[in-house]
Amino acid sequence: MKKLVALLLITCSSSVFAQQKDWQGKFEQLDQLLPTPNSYRSSSGAPGPAYWQQKADYIINVELNDENQSITGSETITYFNNSPETLTYLWLQLDQNINDPNSMTRQTSGGSIRDSIPAKFLATTTGAYDFKGGYQIKSVRDAADKPLKHTVNFTMMRIDLPQPLKTGEKYTFKVDWSYNINDMMKISGRSGMEYFPEDGNYIYFIAQWFPRMCVFDDYEGWQNKQFLGSGEFALTFGDYKVRITVPSDHIVGATGWLQNPKEVLAKDQIERFETARKTFDKQVWIVTEEEAKKREKERSKKKSTWEFHAENVRDFAFASSRKFIWDAMAVKNGVKAPLAQSLYPKEGNLLWSKESTLAIKNTLDVYTARTILYPYPAAYSVNWVGGGMEYPMISFNGGRPAKDGTISERVLIGCVSVIVHEVGHNYFPMIINSDERESTWMDEGLNSFLEKETMRERYPNLNYNSNTPKSMVSFMKGDKSIMRPIIAGSDNQGRSFGPNGYSKPAAGLTILRETVMGPELFDKAFKEYAERWAFKHPKPADFFRTMEDASAVDLDWFWRGWFYTTDNTDLTLDDVKWYRVKKQVADPERKNVTTQKGDLAKKNSEKTTDFSQGPQEFTVTNTPDDAYRDFRARINDNEIRGKLENKNIYEVTFKNTGGLVMPVIIEWTYKDGTKELEKLPAEIWRINEKEVKKVFVKDKEVINIVIDPKLETADVNIGDNVFPKKATESKFDQLKKN
Repeated sequence: MKKLVALLLITCSSSVFAQQKDWQGKFEQLDQLLPTPNSYRSSSGAPGPAYWQQKADYIINVELNDENQSITGSETITYFNNSPETLTYLWLQLDQNINDPNSMTRQTSGGSIRDSIPAKFLATTTGAYDFKGGYQIKSVRDAADKPLKHTVNFTMMRIDLPQPLKTGEKYTFKVDWSYNINDMMKISGRSGMEYFPEDGNYIYFIAQWFPRMCVFDDYEGWQNKQFLGSGEFALTFGDYKVRITVPSDHIVGATGWLQNPKEVLAKDQIERFETARKTFDKQVWIVTEEEAKKREKERSKKKSTWEFHAENVRDFAFASSRKFIWDAMAVKNGVKAPLAQSLYPKEGNLLWSKESTLAIKNTLDVYTARTILYPYPAAYSVNWVGGGMEYPMISFNGGRPAKDGTISERVLIGCVSVIVHEVGHNYFPMIINSDERESTWMDEGLNSFLEKETMRERYPNLNYNSNTPKSMVSFMKGDKSIMRPIIAGSDNQGRSFGPNGYSKPAAGLTILRETVMGPELFDKAFKEYAERWAFKHPKPADFFRTMEDASAVDLDWFWRGWFYTTDNTDLTLDDVKWYRVKKQVADPERKNVTTQKGDLAKKNSEKTTDFSQGPQEFTVTNTPDDAYRDFRARINDNEIRGKLENKNIYEVTFKNTGGLVMPVIIEWTYKDGTKELEKLPAEIWRINEKEVKKVFVKDKEVINIVIDPKLETADVNIGDNVFPKKATESKFDQLKKN
């Protein structure tokens, strides 16, 4: 019997696939696209029993020169080889070399000339600024100060080891270096400085500022992609001890915890700082606006050294200025109370004093509930120009009032959401440490999703509408010839970088949570992923597999369509036919009832546009004996007819014209004015990926049908989602307003 059933299934499937010549296997598993599970990374998506990762500890001394805007530093790196391989050389990242006049980024950047081009844009295109960027590597030495052979390859530096570094061994070496800090108004980037001509001061945002170890992992060995600007960083966890020398009137915020407050802060500032650590309901000003204004004028020639320590972080950044106002408050986070701190100039005070530190708290609250407890002692938000940039425990965030002090709704939403987003990066990728240079979406996309969730939960009154399925429609219906799939490498995305890195994966996760899996299953699986990969190096397959493993939902169809293709969602409500069972006299002898089929068959071949013709009646015949095969029992045909009499039966034809398979969400509107929402899983497309017919039985008469009424699936053409067709225009306008 099993063989017969299997043969029938194979014959049926072959027939279906033969008829559907353009079948693309959208429901086939991703096995052939994902790496083979092994002892390092398991088939469940969890780290395997032999999982390993490297470690790099740093001791750094750095001085910021406020006279010529430069950085000079020396570092001692201790590198731990936890891999099963013997290493004969090490690779470091030299990210500041992106600003070298001969960098690969400069050499490969495109550009064009047009008439009446603004001078600033022309200067960027032609490299007209007189700025000498990039590292000056002064020395590379071993622990005994003997020179080490090294080779610089654009933004990478190879150090040849004097002897092989075996499994379980560590190696210590030193690097001395310096570089000029870029003016972000002229040369943008993920770090730099901002100049304030009104008072002649600077704010310094110092990141990617020291030679850092590249990642060496089980997946690709040494991470060897150059830093070209779009793809950010792949970094190794370690412990940091950093001493930062700045003018003594500067305030410094940094990754880690301040070790020497008595050496760099005044007595009243220390008292306020300690008060802030115990205050959970409001912020405490450690440096007020009046004090910051006074500092702007002092211009101390003395120097102070701020010392910060950080454990188990993947990077280190800091900000420094005499312009900083500083407020802080404690945040309850499990048994810990991290200190939320904001640094901002007077130019941002009217907005930042109200929103920044509160936004840090809201972010830690929501993200912790969805992922893991915040493990670090501090979280800074520092005001700068432009968008935002993230580092462990510290982020640089845009948003300021207009010069007249007004704060528009756009500026308010932009400021709050960018703080939420950048502080949220503490979780992705600072803790759940994905490779940003290869897979932007794994940190930006997942983080953008939680940004949206935080804004939805904590700021319901703000008109925030980013990172939703609805917001993705204009992009997804765009020119596919220049579009890339999400899974493509970060530096290869081109115009797709923003949507594919941020909003499209965030919208996809929203679809999974709200439409495919449901909040309970999704939230548990998402939290499982965060807990499994906290302080580790996950890859895309680890995320995909964990989400399925922890939910028992097969999502390969979703990953394949949303992440691996440029298809879009365009489901069409193609046809609706309304039927009723023709009333018949009871037939106790079960004689077959005959009927004329010609008129009904003819009507079935014609598409309908509305319900004006009323229902078509059809005859239900008795079941012939040969339909029962060897079964000896029989159903009661009259009982079946009786149950369906007076019912409204609708045969609905759905078409998938966009390529992406999605759940079918149907809103039925009945003649009495009531509505019903019905959801069909995406698996309805598993046999025919292009067209599906389905029969629905309703007690009440239907007057209107809409698919995806709440715009949950990023459908690019909702004009064909409505029946009757004559109602399309009005319903379409209504949907756009929702």
